[in-house]
Amino acid sequence: MKNKKLQTMIVIGMLSSISFILMLFNFPLPALPAFLKVDFSDVPALIAAVTMGPVAGILVAFFKNALDWLFAGSPTGVPVGHMANFVTSLLFILPVYFIYHKVATKKGMAFGLAVGTLSMAIGMSILNYLVFLPMYTYFLNMPAETGSVLFGTIVLGILPFNLIKGLLLTAVVLLMFSSMHTWIEKQRSYYLSIDRKE
Repeated sequence: MKNKKLQTMIVIGMLSSISFILMLFNFPLPALPAFLKVDFSDVPALIAAVTMGPVAGILVAFFKNALDWLFAGSPTGVPVGHMANFVTSLLFILPVYFIYHKVATKKGMAFGLAVGTLSMAIGMSILNYLVFLPMYTYFLNMPAETGSVLFGTIVLGILPFNLIKGLLLTAVVLLMFSSMHTWIEKQRSYYLSIDRKE
C-alpha cells in the first residue's frame, strides 16, 4: 500500500511538472485583452483527476501554479493571476471528473467537458467581477474599473475568452481520449481499488 501511495505521489509530481511546462507555452487570443492567455496546462490536471480522483487533480493544479509563481513571479507581488488560474482549473476539471465518474464513456467525457467549459466561463466571469479584477487594480495601484466599464470587460473579454479556452481544451482532450481511453480505464481501476481498500 505504501508503494502505491508513493507511486501516486510520484505521478502527481510528474503531471504537475508537465502542467507547469505547458503553462509556459501560453498565448493570447486575437481581439481579446492581452493579459488573458490560453495554455493547455489543465490537461494533465484533468488526467490526474479522472484517473486518480479529484484531490489529485486539485494538487496538480495547485503545484503548477506554485511552480510558476516561484519561477516567474507576479506583476502585482501577490499571486492574483495564479490564484485565478487555480480556481479556473478547478471550475473546469471537477465537473468533468464527477460526470465522467458517473458515465465513463466518450459521451460522458464530452458532456463533462461541455459542463466544465460553461462552469469555467460563468464562474470566472462572476469571480473576476467580484474578486480578481478588483484585486488586480488594488495591488497594481490602478483606478478600479466600475459600472459599465467593468461589465464590458467581463462580457466582452473574460466570458468569451473562457468559452474559447474551454472549446480548445475540449478539442485536445477528446482527441487524446480516443487513443488513451483504455489506459485511462486501467488507471482508474488501479487507483479506485486503492480507495475501496482504504
